Order: sequence, then C-alpha cells, then structure tokens
Amino acid sequence: MAGRRRKNAGASGGEGAVEAVLPADLELQDLYGAFAAHGLDDEDLDDAAVLVPPVKLPPEEELAAQAKAVPMLGYALALARWAAPHRTVDEFGDLVEEDRAPAARLLGLAPAEGEVPEEAEVEALRAWSLACDLDLVELGTTAEGEHVAVPGPDLEPAEQGDTETVLELWLTAAGIVRELAVEADSLPEEDAEPGEAAAEEDEDGLNEVEEARDAAAELLDEALQVLYETTAFAEPGNETVPLGVLAALLVVPEGEEPDEELLGDITDVMVALDPMLGDLAELGLLEYRPIDPELFDEEDGEEAAVVGEEPLDEEESARFGLVRLTPLGQYGIRQWLLEDGYDAPLVGDLAQGDAAELLRAVCESANVLPEEELRVWTAGREPVAAARELLAAARGSDAYGPLRRMLCVSALNLLGPGSEPAVREVLDDPELGGSARAWLTAQGATDVPVPDRTMALWTVVDTFAAQLLDNGGDAELLRELITDLPVTDDPAGWFGELWRVDHPYTADVLEAIGELHPERALAKEARKAAFKARSKN
Repeated sequence: MAGRRRKNAGASGGEGAVEAVLPADLELQDLYGAFAAHGLDDEDLDDAAVLVPPVKLPPEEELAAQAKAVPMLGYALALARWAAPHRTVDEFGDLVEEDRAPAARLLGLAPAEGEVPEEAEVEALRAWSLACDLDLVELGTTAEGEHVAVPGPDLEPAEQGDTETVLELWLTAAGIVRELAVEADSLPEEDAEPGEAAAEEDEDGLNEVEEARDAAAELLDEALQVLYETTAFAEPGNETVPLGVLAALLVVPEGEEPDEELLGDITDVMVALDPMLGDLAELGLLEYRPIDPELFDEEDGEEAAVVGEEPLDEEESARFGLVRLTPLGQYGIRQWLLEDGYDAPLVGDLAQGDAAELLRAVCESANVLPEEELRVWTAGREPVAAARELLAAARGSDAYGPLRRMLCVSALNLLGPGSEPAVREVLDDPELGGSARAWLTAQGATDVPVPDRTMALWTVVDTFAAQLLDNGGDAELLRELITDLPVTDDPAGWFGELWRVDHPYTADVLEAIGELHPERALAKEARKAAFKARSKN
C-alpha cells in the first residue's frame, strides 16, 4: 500500500531481517491482531513490528465539540437531563410506556402535537439505552420499590463541554455501537423470525451464531484498519473511499486483478459491511452513503458493475456506497490501537525538539511520514537560523548520515529561498558542499561554483546511499536512479575513481549498481569496483 516505509540502519543489510508490516498486512483476531500474511511464520512473530501510520488529528477540544454534536450522543445527554431529579423506569431500566412519546418529542423526533410514530419511540428508547450504558443516568430502586433513574455525575461536565469527559463518553459509545453492529450482522437469517431463536439453542446453532459473529467482527476490524491507513495517506479532500474499492482492498491480493470469483466475493463483502458501516455512522465515526436499495430490485448482475471492467460515472458509482473516516473515527481507532499496546503516532510527534532530534527521530522511525514531520518543524521558523541548525545536524559519517542529509535538503525546500545565506556558508564543507550546490542551482542561482572531483564523487555515493536507506532496496526505483548516474564513455575509469571514495557506503552503492544496472558491461565494472572497495576496507 502506498506510503509504506522500510528502513534498515547499517552500511550493509543483514541477512534474515524481518520486514515491518502495516496493520492491513495482517489478518486480525482483535482490532489489529494475528500475524498471518507476508510469509511470517510463528518463529518470526517476535521480530516483526506492526506499523501504524501516523495520522493528523485536530486538537482534542475540537474533537470534543464534534463528538458533542453527534446526534445520538446529544440525544443521550438531553434524556439524562430530562431525567432530573428522577424518572420512573421499568424493571429493566427502560422508559415506561407513558414516557416514550414525550421523550421522542423532547428529542425532536416527533411533532409537538398529534400521534408519535412508533419509529420515533424506538429511536428515543435507543438513546435512553445509550444514556444508561454511558452512566449518564444511574438506575436504582426507592424504599417503596419503585424503579427510578437519576442523572449521573458525568452529565454536568459533559453538558459544559469538558473535553476529557466528552471524548471518554463518545469513545465508550463508539465501542458499544461497534459491538452491537457486529452482533446484528452476525445473526443468521433463519433466526430472524420470532420464536425460532429458542429452537436453535442446540450446540450446533450456537456455534453457527458465534462463528458468524467472529467473522463479522473480523471483517469490520479489517475494514476500519484499511480506512485508517488510506485516510492517513490520503491528500486532504480525498479521504472518501467507494465501498467497492474498500471491499476490493479487503478481498483482492495485492498486485492481482480480480477474477470472476473475487468479484463475487467483493459484492458479498460490500453487502455485509453496508449495515455495520451505517451503524457506525450514527456515532460520527465515519460518514457513509449506503448502498442504494433499489440496486437489489434491478436486473441480476447489476451490483457487480461496481468492481467490473466498465467504468461508472461519479453518481452511478456513489449508488454502491461511499465511506469516509472522520477525524473522530481516526481518534477512536487510534485510542483502540493504543489500548491494545500498539504504537499509533500522530503527525508532528517527532518534530518537537531541535533539528538534530528531528532528523534522528525521522531516520530511526519506521512508521513515519517524513515530509509531514519536516513541515511541522519548519512551520513558522526563521529560515536562516533553521537552515543553519538543520545543516549542522546533517553532518556525520554514521549509518544514517546520508539519509539525514537528504532530509535536510527536503527541509530546506520547505524553508524556501530565505535559507540561501545559510546554504552558501557550507559550500566548501566536504559532506554538505555537493548537495548545497545542487540545492542552490535548483533555486535558480547562476553563480554556484562547480564542485571539485572529490566532492562530486563523494556526493554521488552519499546521494545514492540515502536512496538505498530511504527506499529499503526498492529495485524498480533504484534502477531508475542507476540509469541517471553520470557514467562516462569510460565506465572502467569512472568506477575506478568511485571505489576509492572515502564513504562508509561506497561498497554498498557499487554492489547495488552491479546488481541492478541494465547494461551488463557497466554492471560488471560496478561489481569489480565493489570488490575492490571491500578489499580496501
């Protein structure tokens, strides 16, 4: 999936290394559970790291305001206040019959006068049940044996918008709705008729329901994790995912095209997710446009068009469902991840220190969006001072040195032309001079001195080493870089100079060129040079 980053420190990659995997690479037991993909066997599990991409979240105060504006939570708060000083309930804690219509009117679900529709009363009962589950109302029995409900201690701070209280209430509500969505979807159709559930309480029937529930829970968890990842990597405004695309991401192996059987599986997944996503939308965890029910009344085979070869226009595609994870949804899933012990970073977590801490953290973190961290760090800083700090932090011949220098150039791009005076100060620096000259030239400067041969060759090795570190050995990308190397008509002479470059990654770079260069003669010269570089050390 786009945006995954694998980085390995050290001048040479060790054998038998286990790659880190993102949550969607796994089949789940819990919210992001079991290792079952990427060829990992049981012996590899302790060495494998599950990567959760960083996400951007609004301030918690803003999230709390969004949570409080969720209608279902607002209904629960309103009914809890309505219960003051106390309200009679039945033995199960539900509203008594005579209070259901007034409750529906209070919530605006029915007109102030006239008959109250049954659906409005059912919705009011759902909101009351949520208020009870969240302890916004507390149930008890009087000395006379009357069942009553009174407002709970969290009601007042929640009404006043206390950030911690509101977010805790919303997160609890989201967990409840998520569990209920799975329970509803897991019931076999034959159990829907009254009285038939009791007849199925034999062992086989219970096992069937339990298996159906587990399958529904796993499917929903996988869908949520894919939405979390795609939202993290999406450009602003492009977070909406067609339901057919989401289902395909869950069903179709990466790199494969769906065949007829997989198309059927995709449709089945869409139909299974449809009601569950609709339930989660009620709590503001996501925005969801459900599958148009009229599709099921059309001719057989129509619903497969969403994943077929014929493209659909935007409106027709939307009929098959659209889903978008909200900031509240990102917050909720991240909290579940943290509770399960996963590292679920926020964008900007690594940009809180000085330049040295920034570059070191970005280099050493596997689940990071470097450009975003650099953007957060550079925002609002004085360009010359920030550039000097970055350039000083970029020096060094340690394993991450090339990557630090590449990140430094990216940060300079964000700082813009205002950082030019600081860049000119390092033109003669043996480690920074080459990239400084390249940066100034890219900015349009015409008075940049040509680097001497030693600096030019050292910069070639350093730049290529940074790409090796940053891309983790992506063969296709590295081939593109290799073809742009300034090899002259005398490859033996050029590589004869390159292997003598005093850089910790010289041999690694030459070996990569020898392995990936499309021209056999050049590849052979690179391998010979790599051998000499190894022998020198």
